[in-house]
Amino acid sequence: MKRFGGWLSSPAANLGSSKSLTALDEPHALEEAMRCASHILNDDVERAEAELSQGTSPFHKLGRALTFFLRATLSFEKEMIEQTSQRLAEAEESASEHQRRALRDPTTAHQSKIYPVGSEYALCHAETQLMSAVIGVLNESLTESLRGFYKLRKAFTTLNAIMEAENAYLKKHFPDGTGSSNSSSKENSSNNSSGVMTPAESEGDDKDDLDFQDADEAHTDLPTPVEYQGHLEMPGNDRPPPHRTEAGKDSKITADVPDNDIDFRKVTTDPVDLFTHSGVALCFGLLQLLISMIPPAFSKLLSILSFRGDRETGLQLLWRSTKFNANINGGMAGLIVLGFHGAAVAVCDIHTREAFPRPRLAALLQEMRTLYPKSVLWILEEARLSSADRKLEQAVQILERDSSSSALKQVEALRVFEKSLALMYLHDYEACAESFLHTLTLNNWSHGLYYYIAACCHTELYRIHASTEPSKASGHKNKAKELFKLVMANTGKKKFMARQLPLDVFVVRKITKWTHRAKARDCDVVDAVGVSPLVEMTYFWSGFSRMGKAQLEKCIARLAWSEQSKAFDQEPVDERAILGVLQATCLRNLHDLETAKTVLNDSVFCYSLPQIKACEHADAWTLPVAHYEMAVCWWQEAGGQDGEREKLMSCSGSLVKVEKWEAFELDARVGLKITTARETLRRCGIVEA
Repeated sequence: MKRFGGWLSSPAANLGSSKSLTALDEPHALEEAMRCASHILNDDVERAEAELSQGTSPFHKLGRALTFFLRATLSFEKEMIEQTSQRLAEAEESASEHQRRALRDPTTAHQSKIYPVGSEYALCHAETQLMSAVIGVLNESLTESLRGFYKLRKAFTTLNAIMEAENAYLKKHFPDGTGSSNSSSKENSSNNSSGVMTPAESEGDDKDDLDFQDADEAHTDLPTPVEYQGHLEMPGNDRPPPHRTEAGKDSKITADVPDNDIDFRKVTTDPVDLFTHSGVALCFGLLQLLISMIPPAFSKLLSILSFRGDRETGLQLLWRSTKFNANINGGMAGLIVLGFHGAAVAVCDIHTREAFPRPRLAALLQEMRTLYPKSVLWILEEARLSSADRKLEQAVQILERDSSSSALKQVEALRVFEKSLALMYLHDYEACAESFLHTLTLNNWSHGLYYYIAACCHTELYRIHASTEPSKASGHKNKAKELFKLVMANTGKKKFMARQLPLDVFVVRKITKWTHRAKARDCDVVDAVGVSPLVEMTYFWSGFSRMGKAQLEKCIARLAWSEQSKAFDQEPVDERAILGVLQATCLRNLHDLETAKTVLNDSVFCYSLPQIKACEHADAWTLPVAHYEMAVCWWQEAGGQDGEREKLMSCSGSLVKVEKWEAFELDARVGLKITTARETLRRCGIVEA
């Protein structure tokens, strides 16, 4: 059996590379590093890096590596990615060195009553491995990507061992806080999967996995659970009640969630232990969350590592870490929690009512804005919460009210982009076009997409004014033509994993399609544009779920323009299917479910996939997306999670059709929605057919 506490196994480090911290130095070094790193959450990354570079402890090096990591992941610039790899390697070596020294001579290291000696350094090491895994993918190298997945597995092993030590301590000293009602499920944990992400362990692991060292003898009597036992999860009042399956058993997802929670600040006031606790909750929670979001096709790759994510457990761990938002771990957890709900959950159509805890999110956001008032990141999250409430005007006001630019250019680009999307949903076409063109000056990515959306804005204005103000319409038409020409020249330059960006591929195909139609019809490209491309783009950015009644009715009006035009009679079936999907989605969001289903049946499902694919430069995404929209209609008609079982089964049946569909254009844009929908139905006891 693997020796407890020996999670860190890396090649021998150069022990003379830096001065080792003593037990007395360590808390001071940690406090100083956390204070410097807090500037990151205020968008002052340069100041954070400058101050962190003055320290040599593993905590300082980890914080400095984080500043590079944020720049790299926000910019995707190759030079920054390479620099980040170097900083992460330095931080990883430093953490490894200090952890080995602590194991070799425990008397010189921080003494924790909860964790094995050196756990804080093992945590630093795991955090560098997690970031290295991401950088490995961004390097667009298969070798680096595989190495990154290996580091991911090693990081999990480390985090899991630290967590087990904490669970054992809590079980021994705080037995009433572990949720006695779960004892039966825990007794069977060796025979039943908990749904929590776990790595397969076998005697066939590689040499590094077996290269373990003894930990502090004070912890040798602690049991090592077979699986994560759930003590680090959030209170049960923020999760849905356990649903029953057909067999009458509680869903695995909630089986090991405790009925109450422990305030860890009452367990210990040791700053090093609090850092370890919040850091493990952050990292392990993020791992669970990310892997649970991976679409089934990609999750099969991770099955090689035997990783399974549990979204609920991941969020509970992240929420727990946010209690320590005055340090970098809690601050990052807060950013992840807010970002996940504002940018992911809010745009999903099939989820439980408890999945979006609006009051709790608002309270967390207020805390973060108070602690870090200079950061635009929190302004972004506040605007997203307003958008999720279908208050788009308020969202734009928030983004414009706090108009001071972020010190981090990449964050400022996110703010302008978020505003641009909100203006698109508001049908403020001129302002939207101007805002997207401004985004061109802030980053080097997706310029073709920005030109495309701006051109589509002027196309809508041309259509609006064509019959009433010909001169004004002509100006917008010329502007649209000019911008459409810039699309092709500005796509395909940026790639990810050696492939063109999906939206770049999409807009190139659309422009090619309209260009060919213009030649065939002997007209300008703007006159050859089909069903409202801006309403279509709104769908792929999940804009309908953020629109109020007035904006949805404007979408229907823009779609009606196409249907009422003289040229509609000659439109191919793929354009007619686009119209049907978009009309049905608008009607669904207006709660006219019966009409929405009728439109899907009569205007989309009436066509076969071969018919649609036979069209020139076909939009073949409509049929699978229509099946998803039908699933949402059934879900809403059922009344959600507590609805009629027959309708929930119909929802699942429609979902199965899109889950089994072949790959289609922009399938990743609806992938998270499908994954969330299936997980939600499973919680309701609805098993896929």
